[in-house]
Amino acid sequence: MAANTISLICAFDVWQDGTAVPVQEDWPTAKKPEGASYRWLHFDLGETELLTWLRENLPDAAAEAMVQQETRPRCDSIGEGMILNLRGVNLNPGSEPEDMVSLRLWICDGLILSARRRKVFAVDQIRQDIVDGKPPSTAEAFLATLAHGLSKRIEQTSLHFVEETDLLEEMSSELAAGLNDTLSTLRQSVIKVRRFVRPQSEALTDLAMGEIWALDPDSKVQLSEAVNRAKRTVEELDSTVERLLAIRDHLGVLHSLALGRNSYVLSVVAAIFLPLGFLTGLLGINVGGIPLQDSNYGFLVVTIGTVLIGVVLYLVFRFAKWL
Repeated sequence: MAANTISLICAFDVWQDGTAVPVQEDWPTAKKPEGASYRWLHFDLGETELLTWLRENLPDAAAEAMVQQETRPRCDSIGEGMILNLRGVNLNPGSEPEDMVSLRLWICDGLILSARRRKVFAVDQIRQDIVDGKPPSTAEAFLATLAHGLSKRIEQTSLHFVEETDLLEEMSSELAAGLNDTLSTLRQSVIKVRRFVRPQSEALTDLAMGEIWALDPDSKVQLSEAVNRAKRTVEELDSTVERLLAIRDHLGVLHSLALGRNSYVLSVVAAIFLPLGFLTGLLGINVGGIPLQDSNYGFLVVTIGTVLIGVVLYLVFRFAKWL
């Protein structure tokens, strides 16, 4: 029956000896087989039967948490299981890394459920490792590997932002064309990533402490390293935002200085030509008695006189240190 069939992205039963068998059930149970280390079921949130399956197999609160429209990183105990929401950078073709993709997980004894809307490359790497015969041997090792993969890719994206910020700092003194637009776009990207990385660092910290979910020593060490990466990334992102703000302020100062300098030059030029304009305007009025109006040398005399006045005004401004 169609109601008893659900499509999965992938599903495996994993044994501690390193073997993994794909789950072939049309409507898989939320329990690992006898003797298996754990069962991993990976869903697409667009699957129409997903909510029905979740409500049959999970506590109500966990089922609703798995299909929430918007999520933020969290690590909370619900009944005998744990809900874990994480975020990864969006490395899908045609997407921006800062549009981080959500990964929702439900973990209980011997069971890992994961669901996403868009491909999460850290999860796909685990799937590929299982296909290649190198699965994480325990659920705890699975979580540690996942946290490491997510944190590594976020850190790489953060370092890319740092490199772009370095380039902007080098360009800022030259007021390169379009630099303000580039600065604004980069700052928005950093803020988007930081918005999820900070709570994700807190969620991984809670997980690594082992109080919500017991961890074996190896998994705890690997998770601690992922936490360290996440915290370092948060610090890098905070530093990058501050540097971008400093660049913006520097650009503002340079723009103000350029504007003030140009305005000053225009004011000096206007001050020199103001008396000259007054003089030529006075001589141009249409009344009798204008000096030199009948002289063949009148134009030459007036021209030389205005030039001399301009030179004198220039020297006065130089002497007064206005230029």
